[in-house]
Amino acid sequence: MWASLAKNLLRSKVQFSAAYTSLKAARNRRFPCGSLLHVSRWQHTAPVYEQTCLTEAMIRNVETLDAERFVCVHWEDGGRSLYPYVWLRDNCQCPHCFLHSAKARKLPIENLDVNTGLSHLNLTDTNKVSITWPDNHQSEFDAQWLKKRCFSKESRAEMQEELFVQEHQYWGSDLKIPTMSYEDVLKCDQTALQWLCTLREMGIVLLEGAPVKQGELVRLGRRIGYMRHTFYGYTWQVQDKIDANNVAYTSGKLSLHTDYPALQYPPGVQFLHCLKQAESGGESEVVDGFNVCNKLRKQNPAAYDILTSTEIDFTDTGVDYCDFSLQSKQQIIELDPSGELLRINFNNATRDSVLNVPPEKVQPFYSALKEFVDLMNQPENTFYYKMRPGQVVTFDNWRILHGRKSYESGGEVSRHLEGSYLDWDVVMSRLRALKRKLQNSS
Repeated sequence: MWASLAKNLLRSKVQFSAAYTSLKAARNRRFPCGSLLHVSRWQHTAPVYEQTCLTEAMIRNVETLDAERFVCVHWEDGGRSLYPYVWLRDNCQCPHCFLHSAKARKLPIENLDVNTGLSHLNLTDTNKVSITWPDNHQSEFDAQWLKKRCFSKESRAEMQEELFVQEHQYWGSDLKIPTMSYEDVLKCDQTALQWLCTLREMGIVLLEGAPVKQGELVRLGRRIGYMRHTFYGYTWQVQDKIDANNVAYTSGKLSLHTDYPALQYPPGVQFLHCLKQAESGGESEVVDGFNVCNKLRKQNPAAYDILTSTEIDFTDTGVDYCDFSLQSKQQIIELDPSGELLRINFNNATRDSVLNVPPEKVQPFYSALKEFVDLMNQPENTFYYKMRPGQVVTFDNWRILHGRKSYESGGEVSRHLEGSYLDWDVVMSRLRALKRKLQNSS
């Protein structure tokens, strides 16, 4: 099976750079997203073993720890896992408590006894944990299901990585954009999964061979699920326009930015399809914003703290799909609750003149922002490329800052890109669905 899978992967025509490939090999890392057939690396108190869905979890014995209100599962490999009584009762898998067709809990939280005890515990002949609760309700838990949800720190981190694919490969001016076939992404599930995993990890993937006509991004969006409709439409045309309602719709230079910070929830992924390229100028530039953030944190922690704590107003006003008047407040560097990088919100064109900070904090803010932007524009952090008709660049709008060099514009349209947005929720949904489909088919 593995040999067959390897052949299929080779046929997917994904062109990764030699440098990127060798780096991945040197780190002895898995294929993006772990593996097409990877379920989880079960981790508990025993030495770490990699297992796939083909490896069955075996229980040696179970016991109750009444003082802590835990069920303790001892595994055949020597490890053990602890499961709180209340969690087990809340996650009973019987038809009365769980709707399997929807994979959704039916047991209301108001009916849950959070201080529940346990009347009886045993290990069945079919390697399942059977529990009888004080009200005589019975629950049964599969060993594989339990092991995947082990509460150890390592297992919890592993599950989060499997669900959200949080690892990033940082880069600078030495970027070799991972390149894939547009048609293969549309037709081959393995290639589509590779595309989305690489997009998540690297932040940018270039697709080649798309028909040079408007509307192709709709096909690509449907491959994932659905695109995001904004005030600029379902798709939008990036070209030089009279009385432009966006600085992107001019032939001038575009400074590095992320799109749409004027929305409270900016789009997570952006597609740009090249339909016509200017003969002179129009080169694209991209920066790994997370890489630059990490450098700023080391170089000037005070500036980093200012940009992660100060809420900045963004605005966008005009008429396109309909008239709009947007206003939002964002940290330029946004962190998640654990303090990790979540999103960059920066577009100098739509940064509002309203600055809701005390006057003594204005100068420090500008100094911090200027240092951040100067760091972005350093040659070692910026990568330039010029798109050709038929290419579609797909990138993480929460992580990658993009810009454009100016180009010559005459009486006719000299440069034309079609763009669209998707939310990360939709992209990650398709990634997980493809992964599950390929696992089940194997």
